[in-house]
Amino acid sequence: MMMMMRRAFRHLARQQRRPLSHVPESAVYGGPRPQDVGAAAGAGAGAGAGAARRVTVTTLRGKHRRGEPITVVTAYDYPSAVHVDSAGIDVCLVGDSAAMVVHGHDTTLPISLDVMLEHCRAVARGATRPLLVGDLPFGCYESSSTRAVDSAVRVLKEGGMDAIKLEGGAPSRISAAKAIVEAGIAVMGHVGLTPQAISVLGGFRPQGKTVDSAVKVVETALALQEAGCFSVVLECVPAPVAAAATSALQIPTIGIGAGPFCSGQVLVYHDLLGMMQHPHHAKVTPKFCKQFGNVGHVINKALSEYKQEVETRSFPGPSHTPYKIAAADVDGFANALQKMGLDEAANAAAAAAENAEKDGELPENK
Repeated sequence: MMMMMRRAFRHLARQQRRPLSHVPESAVYGGPRPQDVGAAAGAGAGAGAGAARRVTVTTLRGKHRRGEPITVVTAYDYPSAVHVDSAGIDVCLVGDSAAMVVHGHDTTLPISLDVMLEHCRAVARGATRPLLVGDLPFGCYESSSTRAVDSAVRVLKEGGMDAIKLEGGAPSRISAAKAIVEAGIAVMGHVGLTPQAISVLGGFRPQGKTVDSAVKVVETALALQEAGCFSVVLECVPAPVAAAATSALQIPTIGIGAGPFCSGQVLVYHDLLGMMQHPHHAKVTPKFCKQFGNVGHVINKALSEYKQEVETRSFPGPSHTPYKIAAADVDGFANALQKMGLDEAANAAAAAAENAEKDGELPENK
């Protein structure tokens, strides 16, 4: 009896290991292997994203306490999230900057919460290690703290994020941040240039360039800290102002165009990779951004080469035509086409088979 039970368990285990219907079939898939990211990730990424521990708000507090810089990069889809994850970046921000760099708008204002949630879900599927922060887009949290909490809840429950970010330091924004934190959701603040407020600011303009404006940046950052924010983004402010805010706060500051004295830095994925080749992209690439790559040139070159090879019929060649049909089956296929009255199609199949045979593609008749 015991032996029969063991056999039954082994049979059940084999059944459970059987591939499910949604698993890609090797007969169709299995192209180029994933790129080796080990060298690119460097020592800072550890032994690969899969082996690294998940970054949390507590992780960031520890890095801040030890004086270790915090790395933040935006991502808007699954591939960019995988890259950010593989590089060992601490925080992956799904920014409303998607409106500009992904959807082609001139500002961040047009993007909706529903569209942001789509971006959040895609990023959450691709990034398993970083702390995931989702932007609250313009129009989904300004009217009341209740609406702000409802929107923030959606970003976590529907978007798969770990925290949210909101812009500004007006009393209503401070109240919203406090309410969201009290609802149990981590909040990243954002002061200085707040792109959602360009209607009031009169465009994308640096902040903190006068005494009153500089003091306001520090006061707003302190108010966001008091509201319970775990960090504050400082955007487009002079370095002395950012240094003062960083010194005054007990939470990390994340600089973007704010100089080297912040607790960490954030850049937009497309900007830092040098992906902006189109004139529209060029005009929304900020002055403070360093391009760590020239990916746009590589993409354009690859697309041009693809176009040329298709037009000259050098692609696809034998090595990229992997699916085989036996010579005997080709003959049968051609005969069936002729019976259907499709003589030209039969001739085309026979000619393709003859060409493939010259290239050594077709298996021999059995």
